[in-house]
Amino acid sequence: MNGRTRCALSWPACPKPTLPTGCAASIPDGGRKGAMPDPVLMIGCGRMGGAIARTLVASHRVLAFDPHAAELPAGVERLSALADAPCCGTIILAVKPQTFATIAPELAALARPGTLFLSIMAGIPLARLAAAAGADASIVRAMPNTPAAIGHGISAAVALPAVTQAQRAAVDRILHPAGALLWLEREGDLDAVTALSGSGPAYFFRFTEALIRAGIAEGLDGVTATRLARQTFIGAARLAEVESAGLDELRRQVTSPGGTTAAGLGAMEETIDTLAGQVVQAAAARSRELVG
Repeated sequence: MNGRTRCALSWPACPKPTLPTGCAASIPDGGRKGAMPDPVLMIGCGRMGGAIARTLVASHRVLAFDPHAAELPAGVERLSALADAPCCGTIILAVKPQTFATIAPELAALARPGTLFLSIMAGIPLARLAAAAGADASIVRAMPNTPAAIGHGISAAVALPAVTQAQRAAVDRILHPAGALLWLEREGDLDAVTALSGSGPAYFFRFTEALIRAGIAEGLDGVTATRLARQTFIGAARLAEVESAGLDELRRQVTSPGGTTAAGLGAMEETIDTLAGQVVQAAAARSRELVG
């Protein structure tokens, strides 16, 4: 446990400075006034973790341990070692799954009663997280997607029974700036979530690339084809967001009988459902393999 013991006091109540044993809690920076929530510890602060950290610095003291990050978001304090971390109310696990084994032995020593662990790692199940953090730990596992970095993502989350309603509300507040949040009852559904929305942005990007190539094949230059395809996807997504009509109705609105759209959709209908099924099935199967 690296000589650390669990701290039973909430920051800023705990007066102890950073010590090899006991609480390492500290006080807010001098420029911040008034009582603030417990510090948030980011373990991993890459693209997704960094996006979350940027939304928290205005209201929390945010610390990060990420030896691989050359720079951290403004306002985030860098830790050179996890053993230097203060008592934190929330610990966000945002490292790559293959890195988890290197930090797992230190998680239990970081926790105090009431600490919330929020994992956004793919492929690490709740049981494995609990084995590292402690059987009584409050753990939420969430799967965001990359549009969360600009506030237009969607996340799905599942919680262990120890997670309180107040802690669920805290997760809502943490992930709300990243976009929508859905709570799941079954952890197994995260495999399908990963395949559909976690990996989903890549499918849209790949199809846009295919449209660009198709436009070039029809005589457009690359710049024009790229601009047309990208903006068409952006506009269609925005239309789907703001219109009350379903996707099928929006599709019918642009499809005239015997017209060009009908001809294009006719070619697509031969394979689109089968292809989408194969894509999601393959990604979900891989997610299950990673979880083991």
